[in-house]
Amino acid sequence: MAVYPASPLDLPKLIMGVDPGTQIMGYAIIEVTGSKVEVLRYDVINMKALGTNHAVKLKKIFDRMIELIEEFLPDELAIEAPFYGTNVQSMLKLGRAQGVAIAACLSRQIPYVEYAPTKVKQSVTGSGSASKEQVAHMLRQTLKLPPLEEAPKFLDATDALAVALCHHYQKGNNLKAGGKSWGKFLADNPERLASATTAKKPTKAK
Repeated sequence: MAVYPASPLDLPKLIMGVDPGTQIMGYAIIEVTGSKVEVLRYDVINMKALGTNHAVKLKKIFDRMIELIEEFLPDELAIEAPFYGTNVQSMLKLGRAQGVAIAACLSRQIPYVEYAPTKVKQSVTGSGSASKEQVAHMLRQTLKLPPLEEAPKFLDATDALAVALCHHYQKGNNLKAGGKSWGKFLADNPERLASATTAKKPTKAK
């Protein structure tokens, strides 16, 4: 009896979704097997008690991201792109928070893709101008999440879940145009590796 290898579509894939923030950062982990989606966790990194020291918050984001990566070993990161606002300082801080989350994943060779907020909302609700509450409501229906009173208190968690689900809907197509892992970058740019003789190749946590 012939034994055929499993199709890549049949193998489970773990997607980490992140909704960047400087006070509260949402994150979610989903497992996708074919068309089946299972929510493993969705919650927030709460930094409100850390005061106004932005560097301390960035370290908190990095450390927590590494903990989550080592616990779940996600295959891909989907992260929401910073929105454009009138407060330049807030935009800079948000961009740094996003960059630190991306750096944590790249340190473990996890590729990433950015999605505009309107793209995420459109993918989940059908409307690019949907509110956080509407996104959360649609997710509860689509993924059969627990009632609101049993769900995480912060809508940033459901926003992160929406980012992960949006990436699933894209079926990984954006990985070709989106971010690449550090290992892939070195493979595409061997001259960089030759010049960085003291650099060590990052390894994925076991």
